[in-house]
Parts: sequence; C-alpha cells; structure tokens
Amino acid sequence: MKKLLVIALLVLSMTVLAACGGANNAVVENNQPEVANQPADEVMEEEVMPSIAEIAVADGRFTTLVAALDAAGLVETLSGEGAFTVFAPTDDAFAALPEGTVEALLADIPALTDILLYHVVDGVVPAETALTLDGQMVETLSGEEFAVSIKDGSLYINEAMVVITDIEASNGIIHVIDAVILPPAEEAMEEMKPSIAEIAVADGRFTTLVAALDAAGLVETLSGEGAFTVFAPTDDAFAALPEGTVEALLADIPALTDVLLYHVVDGVVPAETALTLDANMVETLSDKDFYVSVVDGNLYINGAMVVIADIEASNGVIHVIDTVLLPPAEDKLSIAEIAVADGRFTTLVAALDAADLVETLSGEGTFTVFAPTDEAFAALPAGTVEGLLEDIPALTNILLYHVLGSEVPAEVALTLDGQSAETLSGESFDLSIRDGSLYIDEAMVIITDIMASNGIIHVIDAVLIP
Repeated sequence: MKKLLVIALLVLSMTVLAACGGANNAVVENNQPEVANQPADEVMEEEVMPSIAEIAVADGRFTTLVAALDAAGLVETLSGEGAFTVFAPTDDAFAALPEGTVEALLADIPALTDILLYHVVDGVVPAETALTLDGQMVETLSGEEFAVSIKDGSLYINEAMVVITDIEASNGIIHVIDAVILPPAEEAMEEMKPSIAEIAVADGRFTTLVAALDAAGLVETLSGEGAFTVFAPTDDAFAALPEGTVEALLADIPALTDVLLYHVVDGVVPAETALTLDANMVETLSDKDFYVSVVDGNLYINGAMVVIADIEASNGVIHVIDTVLLPPAEDKLSIAEIAVADGRFTTLVAALDAADLVETLSGEGTFTVFAPTDEAFAALPAGTVEGLLEDIPALTNILLYHVLGSEVPAEVALTLDGQSAETLSGESFDLSIRDGSLYIDEAMVIITDIMASNGIIHVIDAVLIP
C-alpha cells in the first residue's frame, strides 16, 4: 500500500513539473510574458497593419498622389491617428488630366489641398456601406460634397469609378478610383486649364495665327470667358497660301477678321460630335458656313483635314487643321465649292472642270445636283472616264443629266415615287422608292440635303447615264 502511494505521488510530481516547464518555455520563446495570453491575430494587427499614407507609398500606383500629399503637408495627417476613407486616384488618373494641370496645382498649394481633401471622408465607409448611398451626397474633409451613384453595378464617386475597394489601413480604408474628382464649388480643374489664346501662344506651331489674332484684336476674345471651338491652322498651313496673301490680309483688318472668325464656332464641338455632322454646313462666328465631311475616317472642314483633335482649353476646344479656311463670298458655299471641299468627289470635280461647268455651279441659280462619289465613277467600265474626258459634248450631257433646274429637297423627292424629272440635259430620269430608300434611275441616294448657296446636293452611289 505504501509503495502504491509513493508511486502515485511521484507520477503527480512529474506531471506538475512537466506542466510548469512547458509554461516557462513559452515565456522564454515569446520574450513577452505580459501578452502571452493575447490572441496572435490581435498582436499581428497592432504591429503590422500600415497607415493609409504608408499603403499609398508602398503600392507604386499612387506616386503622383503621394507627391501631391507631400506637397500639401497631408502625409502626416494620413499617417497618424484617425478614421478616414480615402478615394485614391491612380497615376493613370492624374495622367489623364489636361497637360500642365498637375504642375499648376503643385504651384498652388491651397487649391491642391482643397482637391486632395475632396477625396477624403471622415470615418470608415466600406464599399458595402457606400453601395447603399446611391443617389446621395457625401461631405468630404474639404467641406464640399460629392455624389455617390451606382451604374451597371459599379460604384461611382462623381464621374470616377471605384476600381478597387476596401484596402484596410490602421487608420481607415482606401478605395481606388480611375479619375481625379474635383470640388464643384471651385471648378478647380477648369481654372487650371489655359485659354485657347494661351495654348496657341505656348504651342509654337501657331505663330502666324497668333500674330493674325493680335492684329485683328481677337486675342482678348479667345482668352476670356466663353465657349468656342477653334479650327486652328498651323504655320505650315499659312505658308501654303499664295505668296503675299498673309501680308495682304494683315493690311486689311476687316477681311482678316472675317477669315479668322470663319475658323471659330460658337460652343464646344468635340471631334466625336463633329464626326456626326458629315455632309452638313456649320455656322461660324463670321456668320458664314463651312462644310463638314468625313472621308476615310478623317474629319474635314471644307478641304482642310483635322490633324489633331480635342485640345481642351478653359474656354473651349481646339482642333488643328492643315489648311487655312477662306470664307465664301456668300453665307454658304456654292455647290461647286462643296464638291471641291468634300474630298469624295474628286472625279466629279475634274469632270465639271473639263466640261467648263464649275462656274455654272458656283454662280447664281437654284439647282439640285445628284452627285456621284469617286467610288461611283470607279465602278464604271475601265476607260469610261478617260473616254468621256476626251469627248466633252458627251461628258457635258452626262453631267447635266445629274442636275435639276430647281431645288428639290429629299422630303419632296420622296413624294415623287414612280415619276420622272427633267434634267438640264433635256432628258428625264426616274424616281422610285425601294425599301425606304430614294433611287434615281438605278442609283441610290446615300446622303441627302447638303445645302449650298445656290441649291442642294444629294449624293448617289452610281453614275447616271442618259
């Protein structure tokens, strides 16, 4: 019995010693006896989770934002205590701003600070909560509000889309956005853009245009308030004018002013909109119209091609063109001038010139011309055009077969289904409606109602043969 008691005591003693030894080893390994019983995930969170500023610095996609925060003295704010929600624009978002904007903001710290604080909300707002704020305004640390919206399931802050959500930091949360958002009250971005005149002066490719604007007293107009679209000819465009033209214009300020204003449209017309105006006339500040056409995807104004589009200014937009526009004598271009300007009628223009009909379709009168495109002439049997150019009476007869002696808009022509119309050649063609399209003989009208000073043009896809 005594032996059993001794053995039991020995076993109990060894168990206690083993337990004590294990605990002591744990303390030695952690070297932090005061937190030995604290959950490991809480210790890791307190020690490792970086601040909002530290995350932005470490990420690599926010170098411009970090530089801006540093310049505005906000790095310490977003590194310290607090609970913030930051909508962080990427470097690509800053790069999408108009050229010179970031540099201008870095030189204007109050404006920069206001914009940066417009990206910060007091308190932590996870995406799950933000998605419930559709259609609401949220106040920022700048004192201004932005709009929250849901479009196609994505979260938007003003017009910036949230592309990454819920990056957790020790002092808040980050949502990544694809555009820089701007305080509406200040309209800061617009103020940072230079004016149309300032862009022209700074660019270096418009020295003749700038000199002409200065001589005509129009620099102030294109520097001030307004919304203009300027089709700006380069120095090379002015140099291509006949010798002495620029000097003559500089000596005739009313004529110079008329030419310059013929390059300006009231209101902002981006290239995307201009491309929808194919075969239309657009009124300019000279009160005269120019002709818009789209050839092979390129935008043309009269015969001038837009070589650079959508240079944004504080008071409008600039499109760079390769030719100086010269206003017509009348408010609108004549039929012949439109054909020359369009670029799709080079064969027709050559034929009109050979038949000595350019003057007729440039002068007074009221005509309707069914104009075949270059592709329509190219579809004729090989040698046909060359043969006609050598037989002027036959060429003249064919060309006049495309012309009516009065103005017939498409709306009227569509009422003439099954009827004939006499042309200036003395012969008549047939009008018909097929599947909702207007046909002249076997040629389909593909563009209607191009208005000219002396009539109207309808474009057709085939050459009419009497």
